[in-house]
Amino acid sequence: MNKEELWNKFLENIKNEITDVSFTTWFNDDDTKLYSFENDVATVVVSRDFIKKHLEERYLDIMIDGMSRVTNSDVTFNIILQEDVEELKKKENENKNLGIEEEDEEKQSALNANLNPNYTFETFIVGNSNKFAYKASRVIAEAPGSYNPLFLYGESGVGKTHLMHAIGNYLVENTDKKVLYITSDKFVDDYTKIFRYSDKNNFEKIDAFKKKYRNVDVLIIDDIQFLSNAPKGQEEFFHTFEELHNANKQIIIASDRSVDDLNSFENRLLTRFNWGLTANITTPDYDLRVSIIKNKLAFKEAANDIPLDVIEYIANNFDSDIRKLEGAITRILAYASMFNKGKVTLDVAVDALKDQLKDRSLYKNDVQRIQRVVCDYYKISIEQMKGKNRNNAVNFPRQIAIYLCRELTNESFPKIGSYFGGRNHSTIISADQKIRKELNSNSDLIEVIKDLKRSLT
Repeated sequence: MNKEELWNKFLENIKNEITDVSFTTWFNDDDTKLYSFENDVATVVVSRDFIKKHLEERYLDIMIDGMSRVTNSDVTFNIILQEDVEELKKKENENKNLGIEEEDEEKQSALNANLNPNYTFETFIVGNSNKFAYKASRVIAEAPGSYNPLFLYGESGVGKTHLMHAIGNYLVENTDKKVLYITSDKFVDDYTKIFRYSDKNNFEKIDAFKKKYRNVDVLIIDDIQFLSNAPKGQEEFFHTFEELHNANKQIIIASDRSVDDLNSFENRLLTRFNWGLTANITTPDYDLRVSIIKNKLAFKEAANDIPLDVIEYIANNFDSDIRKLEGAITRILAYASMFNKGKVTLDVAVDALKDQLKDRSLYKNDVQRIQRVVCDYYKISIEQMKGKNRNNAVNFPRQIAIYLCRELTNESFPKIGSYFGGRNHSTIISADQKIRKELNSNSDLIEVIKDLKRSLT
C-alpha cells in the first residue's frame, strides 16, 4: 500500500483508542502527517514543537501499537518538526549524490539490519526467569561465535525478541559486523518469491537471495517454529545455516518451543540447533513483572502518579506475557486521560481493565481490597503487611488477611503469596491454618472476622 493508504489505515486503527477531541486535536491533517515509512520506521512530521512533545509523551505507545497492527511488524516512530523536513531532504539528496548507500553497506545501521533501536540490553529487565538467557546473549554480543548457534526458546511475550534485537544493536553499535534480523515467515516469503513468477530471472533472484542471507556476519531469525510447515523453507534454511556456520558466522534462533518439541522439522536441522547453546526464558515471576512495569512507567509522563497498588494489580493479573503488561499500562493511562479521571487509582485501573479481566477472578473487591480493609482495621500500613516484620502486631493481621483471601477469593496459595511480598505457598498455608485453628476457640476473633467480612460486602 502507498503512504497515504498506510496513514489512513493507521488513523482508523487508533481512532477508537482515544477521544474524538484528542484525535481531532493531535492527528488532524494540518498538523500531523506521515512523511515516510521505511525499514519499519514511520517518520511523522508535525507543525509545532508542543505537538511533537505531546505525541512522544502521551500517545507513542498507542501509535506504535496501531501502526504495528497495520504493517504486521515491529514499528518505531521518528517524529520531526516541519521546519526540519528541508534539512532531512537535503541530507537525503547529499547521501545520494555522494553514494552513501554503498558506504552504508560497509557501516551498517540498526534500521537496515531490521533492528528495533529501542530493544537494547540497557532496556531489558533481568530476573530469575531470563537471567541465563540474558547472560548468554551478552556473551554472544561481546564475542560472536562463542556459542553457535544460540537458540532461545520460551512462550510468546517473555522477551526473546528483545534479547535478539539487543544482541544485534550491540554488534551494530560496537563492531563492523553485518547483522540481519528476520522472521522465519519473511525468510520463506523471500525464498518463494524466486519461483513465484517466470523462470526467466531465477538465477539472478537466487543470487540476490543468497547475497541477502549468506553475506552477513550475524543472522538472527525469529519464530523458527513457523518453518515446521514449510519443507522447502527448511531445506533452504539448512543450506544457509551450513554456509554461515562453516564460515564461523554467528546464528541466533528463537522459538516458542524447545528443539525437542519442534515437530515436523528435519532431524539434520534439529541436530544443528543443538550444536551451540540453548537458553530457556520462562514466564516472568511477580517481582520481575513489577520491575518491568516500573521500568515502562519511567518513560511515561504520568509515571510518578501511579501508586504501588495499581502496579501490583497489573502484575498480579497479567502474569504470562510482557506485551500484555505493556498493553495494560497503556490502557490504564489512556482510560484515565480520555475520561478525565485525574490521578490513576486502583479503582480507575480496575475499571480500565475490567473488559480484559472479565473472565478472571481478581477484581477490586478481592485480595488487594481485603489487604486494605484489614490494614485499616489494625492501623498498619500495606508495606508493613507485605514486609518481613514478624512482630505480632503486624504478623497477626497479616495472617487474618491471608485467611480472608482464602475464604473470599478463588485464588491459590501461591497466588495469594505473591500479594504478600512474594511469600511461598507453605507460609500462606501455615497462616491460613493458624487462623482456622484459632477460630475454634477464640470468640473475640470470630467477632473480628465477622466485622471484617461485613466491611468487605
